[in-house]
Amino acid sequence: MEGKEEDVKVGANKYSERQPLGTSAQSKDYKEPPPAPLFEPGELHSWSFWRAGIAEFMATFLFLYITVLTVMGYSRANSKCSTVGVQGIAWAFGGMIFALVYCTAGISGGHINPAVTFGLFLARKLSLTRAVFYIVMQCLGAICGAGVVKGFQPSLYQVKGGGANVVNHGYTKGDGLGAEIVGTFVLVYTVFSATDAKRNARDSHVPILAPLPIGFAVFLVHLATIPITGTGINPARSLGAAIIYNRDQAWDDHWIFWVGPFIGAALAALYHQVIIRAIPFKSGN
Repeated sequence: MEGKEEDVKVGANKYSERQPLGTSAQSKDYKEPPPAPLFEPGELHSWSFWRAGIAEFMATFLFLYITVLTVMGYSRANSKCSTVGVQGIAWAFGGMIFALVYCTAGISGGHINPAVTFGLFLARKLSLTRAVFYIVMQCLGAICGAGVVKGFQPSLYQVKGGGANVVNHGYTKGDGLGAEIVGTFVLVYTVFSATDAKRNARDSHVPILAPLPIGFAVFLVHLATIPITGTGINPARSLGAAIIYNRDQAWDDHWIFWVGPFIGAALAALYHQVIIRAIPFKSGN
């Protein structure tokens, strides 16, 4: 019985992880930072807090401007072969996320997505104060970005759908919801893995440029789900396009593009924190 009790005490940490073949046992000291407080009123008096919100606004503005403009260029062409195609749209979304996360990661963390912010909040990586502020600024930036695109050719924008997310013909609302959940899970799980300081310390022999896998995740999810929902996985992106387009079809299924990403983000946060990080069992002593 004594051996069994010891197993329970050490839990998942009893057996250390094996070092990958062909690498030396490199590691760095790592100390787990304390979880972010739920409310942090002092942030409101810090310029870095407001600067981070402005960075999120501008990044989401640019994200919507480039991506919706790409979608509109694809939609207006008589011959789809003369445009960037679906693959080009996916590259526009993934490439812009790569560039914008790279530019803003040191200022705001480069969320550019309420689902990412929500997932990181659940993992206690930022306070509720900052999470709400980020989501508001992201939504405002998305609305402004889509609005600028509409300003170029208002009538064509309305005729071609304005880049708004809808569940496409041949798919059910359940299909759309499932695609948004899984797609956002892939994105947020990638964000957690690429930005995990504990992993970077443990696997210091594997250099990681965080924006790169995040951008690729966005690209691949778009390839898979553009035919289903036009790919949301970002409530701010969906909201901005829906508000500026403002037709019934954009609002009929709009709840899917909030509920799906938030469920996917929550599942990714739970999976990463509990499974991937292998939280050990704690004894009652």
